[in-house]
Amino acid sequence: MSFVLDTNTLIWLLKDSDRLGREAERRIDEALRSSRVLVSATSFWEVAVLVTKGRIALTVPVDQWRVEALQLGIEELSLDGEIAIESVALPDLHADPADRFIVATALKLGVPLVTSDARLLAWKGPLVCIDARV
Repeated sequence: MSFVLDTNTLIWLLKDSDRLGREAERRIDEALRSSRVLVSATSFWEVAVLVTKGRIALTVPVDQWRVEALQLGIEELSLDGEIAIESVALPDLHADPADRFIVATALKLGVPLVTSDARLLAWKGPLVCIDARV
């Protein structure tokens, strides 16, 4: 099964963080071997913003960090007009544009989103979420 990773999950995966749950990590590893692990280009933008604001620290520059993610087999998905428009039409989802773009990406592809974001996990929309903490 393929997955879209939320930004927090991508960060945890690449940092080999113990915050990433064993089951989520197992499923991601399996998807890397047998199907697709996807990430919105929005997540790389979001990481760059977080680094610039000092909210997270990376051991390498963001552009190198991105290349390392892609070398693992994670596939980057561009933000296109269809996703941008769909992100605005998501009912009752909070206003964070990055989350809206990532959710719209997963919905467009019809694949689950791996996230630890409580707001996304609780959203009553048509998105299938996998809790990254489990």
